Amino acid sequence: MASQFVHLHLHTQFSLLDGANQIEPLVQQIKSFNQPAVAMTDHGNMFGAIEFYRKAKEAGIKPIIGCEAYMAPGSRKAAKDSGLAHNDYYHLILLARNLTGYQNLIKLVSKAYLEGFYYKPRMDKEILKEHHEGLIALSGCLSGEIPYLIGQKDMAGAMAVAGEFQEIFGKEHFYLEVQANGLDHQRVANSGLLEMSKKMDIPLVGTNDCHYLKKEDFRPHELMLCLQTGKTISDPNRMKFDTDQLYVKSTEEVTAAFMEFPEAVNNTCRIADNCDLQLTLNKTYLPQYKVPEGFTRETYLESLAQAGLAARLKERPSQILPAAYELRLREEITIICSMGFAGYFLIVWDIIKFARSRHIPVGPGRGSAAGSLVAYALRITDLDPLVYTLLFERFLNPERVSLPDIDMDFCMDRRNEVINYVVDKYGKDHVAQIITFGTLGAKAAIRDVGRVLEIPYAEVDRVAKLVPNQLNITLQQALDQEPKLQELVNTDPRVNELMGIARSLEGLARHASTHAAGVVISEGPLTDHVPLYKGSNDEVVTQYSMGDVEKIGLVKFDFLGLKTLTMIKRAEDLINAGRPGAPPLVMEQVPFDDPKTFALLSSGKTIGLFQLESSGMRDLLTGLKPDRFEDIIAIIALYRPGPMDLIPDFIKRKQGKIPITYETPELEPILKDTYGVIVYQEQVMAIANKVAGFSLGQADILRRAMGKKKPEEMEKLRAQFLAGAKTNKIPDKKAEKLYELIQKFAGYGFNKSHAAAYAVVCYQTGYLKTHYPTEFMAALMTTDMGNADKIVGYFTECRDLNIKVLPPDVNQSHKNFTVVEQAIRFGLAAIKNVGEGAVESIIEIRNNSGPFKSFFEFCRRVDLHKVNKRMLEGLIKTGAFDSTGAKRSQLAAVLDQAVEDGASAQRERDLGQTNIFGDELGGQDSSEQLAAPPLPNIPEWDQNERLKHERELTGFYISSHPLARYEATMKALSTATTISLPESSDGREVKLCGIITTVKSMLTKKGDKMAYLTLEDLLGVVEIIIFPDLYKNASELIVVERLVRITGTVDRGDKGTKIRGSKIEPLAEVQAQAIKRVHIRLIDHPDVGEQLPRLREVFQRHPGNTTISLTLRMDASQEAVTAPLPNLTITPSERFVADVEEVLGKGAIFLLS
Repeated sequence: MASQFVHLHLHTQFSLLDGANQIEPLVQQIKSFNQPAVAMTDHGNMFGAIEFYRKAKEAGIKPIIGCEAYMAPGSRKAAKDSGLAHNDYYHLILLARNLTGYQNLIKLVSKAYLEGFYYKPRMDKEILKEHHEGLIALSGCLSGEIPYLIGQKDMAGAMAVAGEFQEIFGKEHFYLEVQANGLDHQRVANSGLLEMSKKMDIPLVGTNDCHYLKKEDFRPHELMLCLQTGKTISDPNRMKFDTDQLYVKSTEEVTAAFMEFPEAVNNTCRIADNCDLQLTLNKTYLPQYKVPEGFTRETYLESLAQAGLAARLKERPSQILPAAYELRLREEITIICSMGFAGYFLIVWDIIKFARSRHIPVGPGRGSAAGSLVAYALRITDLDPLVYTLLFERFLNPERVSLPDIDMDFCMDRRNEVINYVVDKYGKDHVAQIITFGTLGAKAAIRDVGRVLEIPYAEVDRVAKLVPNQLNITLQQALDQEPKLQELVNTDPRVNELMGIARSLEGLARHASTHAAGVVISEGPLTDHVPLYKGSNDEVVTQYSMGDVEKIGLVKFDFLGLKTLTMIKRAEDLINAGRPGAPPLVMEQVPFDDPKTFALLSSGKTIGLFQLESSGMRDLLTGLKPDRFEDIIAIIALYRPGPMDLIPDFIKRKQGKIPITYETPELEPILKDTYGVIVYQEQVMAIANKVAGFSLGQADILRRAMGKKKPEEMEKLRAQFLAGAKTNKIPDKKAEKLYELIQKFAGYGFNKSHAAAYAVVCYQTGYLKTHYPTEFMAALMTTDMGNADKIVGYFTECRDLNIKVLPPDVNQSHKNFTVVEQAIRFGLAAIKNVGEGAVESIIEIRNNSGPFKSFFEFCRRVDLHKVNKRMLEGLIKTGAFDSTGAKRSQLAAVLDQAVEDGASAQRERDLGQTNIFGDELGGQDSSEQLAAPPLPNIPEWDQNERLKHERELTGFYISSHPLARYEATMKALSTATTISLPESSDGREVKLCGIITTVKSMLTKKGDKMAYLTLEDLLGVVEIIIFPDLYKNASELIVVERLVRITGTVDRGDKGTKIRGSKIEPLAEVQAQAIKRVHIRLIDHPDVGEQLPRLREVFQRHPGNTTISLTLRMDASQEAVTAPLPNLTITPSERFVADVEEVLGKGAIFLLS
């Protein structure tokens, strides 16, 4: 009989640095070799264990779950101070024989991460002794302790270690591992191991330390190592493997390689026979919620829900009959309890109750849970499902048993408090966050492989740009869809190699991180079920990803951080703080029928509103003109690829331009809210229920089948639909048509519960902006403080809303943006070099002993250990002392003197000295009596310098914007703005006017200079790439603070939109040359008589060659336009524009090129 072989040392892609085997192709390869089993031994982790187990079982191969452990040389807990290098560890292969072994392996791997992590997750012999049962150990590759000692010619040491391992694992469960990889060191190790095997009677086993699938994958694997270590292929110091033999070999290849160790091959099968792991998947382990005495979980849920519903209906009376609520509540509770999910609801209720008790903002709901009346009664969601016809079965379907999924939105800043509460309540070893793996997508694979192969950026960029912008597209799909890409591959050998390697690496897991929302809570300790990992911020995370965690039966809860909730809470606090006597504003109680809010939405002025900011969304709002809450729900559902096609029709129906018709009268109540158009999945379900008599549970199954496009299931359901319609006396033709109609929309349809819940947040932001614009903008600016692009746009929005943004002020500012007298005051924490501790101490001193009267007095009163000289300089330059009446230039001149003066006052205070008259120094009065030295008589810095300092220290221009004078000019001379760029097509030529705010110069490989600039206009910022040719010609313009017009092409990359510059011009010059005519609008009112002579003076002050024409507006229907004024031509400089606007107001002048 031909010998059999099993691979027992094999790395999958989850050996994140150096493994390239993807599990599906691996299992298929093993199957084609007729090998009965295969092991998975990733470095230090078990990330892929469940996927590996499932896929091997499906292919009829026995899965052996293992791990190549990192062993600490001494204790796993010894770290930095023990003089270890970062690579001081040995390898050891561990394989699980059975369930006990699998559970012990989980505990070992978890402890290695949670207790033994130092560069790598390390175990030691102490924990191996504790958790050895059910495991088989192999001595490992050349990095194993035994082969290492043999290489050091220390046979005695090697034998002593082998003795230890025999003792730990038992004689029949420890093997010496030989490999045939052609390396000289390995030959030395093998002969030593053979000698030991004979002397100590320890069996040998042969492995191949597989890292990739086929021999020809050696090169892609080399490139993957470069990619993971940030090196290029020509780097002499890159990490590389010295042999190309580490692929998954066939039994014949292995047998030939191990000619001299035939028993080592046979022993692989002996080990495989000894391993038999059976995991139970898909059995759920719900954490148990402890209920008060006298209740079961079911009766407790019922009593809470009934009391909750009564309270809800009292707060928000409804037009719907109480009996309808009673009935729905009873039906829901029956389903929840019969499916065994009462405990799940109680856990979620308890978490949200905690958050509300601590005033942590909670979202109105998310996903299909908003369809549940029980969730509404328990205040898990905040939307009455009966009022908005939301269906419970869309959330929990009694005819398709699956776990409910309630996602919870919390305030971004305080989400961790909620997670900590859960950890405290259920125990540290019962709660963890969930891991997620970043994989290499199609475009990223091309770009990364191109970088490693050192192909010029422009060539790689051209290839990557040919991959269509489609979510999760594969390179194969890209080649099928884009003939130009296929042509490049066929004609250019470098592109062919690039694509070949990119395809073999695409989809590989590159790094592990923590899932943004998922949290697992288990009934027993987590390590009974799942191995644990330590995240980058020391959080405990499962080693199995979301899908695998659910397959092993653990329940996940989604805790999402939603920034908008934080912002709404901030605005609410600012509003209530500003009106101490009035009843407080509570956003949750604001009714959804405020006409002014709908007017704001219809005007499209939606900067800062949740989900309504994009320019496409603004067009939709101005076209649709929403005037009721249902319209907002529909807008959120429609504004997505796919249903977007329905928008024009939807708008015309709402405006009465197209008559609204229904296929059958039964559809009217279902589709009335959406003007006869099917927009939601819930409507598809309701039609199946009303027309064809489906139960809502069956209707949900129909919706899912249509969404997933499963033909055989669809055919069955179609027959059922037509039969049901017949029973309801609907003609066959009509029923056919209706089925086709809902089939078309089922693919598009959006979950109405989710759209409705998010519409609440949209509406609340709209309401705040309408009624409290200053507080709203202040809260928005605080929330987006880190995002310069957004804040620049918010400054412009404040200008448009006539809200002043004031510089920081030591007597008025707090940490964040605040509202003072209908203006927004900059926060002190927004100034660079000013730490939070310093801000808190300044505010505390001000609150305790009154405002600061002068700069000198400030330096005497504050703690100069906390507020140092750099901070003081920052406060001066941003204008924080303007209110004391001193000029910024004067204070900068006396800074050193004031610090010395303040320091000596503090020294005296610390010593508690008294003067001759026995008066104690340092009290409030004495610091007033010490007159401040006079300030030098020097002029204030000019506006440009003041703006420059403001920008340097806060990232923004506060007291004015250098471009504000050019607003009219920029409209005339640009073809795009920073806000419209993301929607411009790739490669389109644009002209942008703005100010250069940062310049990063660098040398290309050829030694030529190039640069990356940030250009800011009045709406945001964009990065401009300046290649060497342009740099040479325009270097004198590439300077911070220059006002320029840049021409270039749009470059839409994976990391946002940039511009590749082709021309730079000074803005003033372009303005002087390009503006041919000026148009000025006058409105006929009593002041016109006095405006005209002033206007004439302005014209005479700015002589030049540009003509002027006037429009005089008499009333709404009459305008008179003049020909160009005779004998009057001007220079359209920004000064001229400012002078005209001073006479006539903003927006009266138009520059025409």
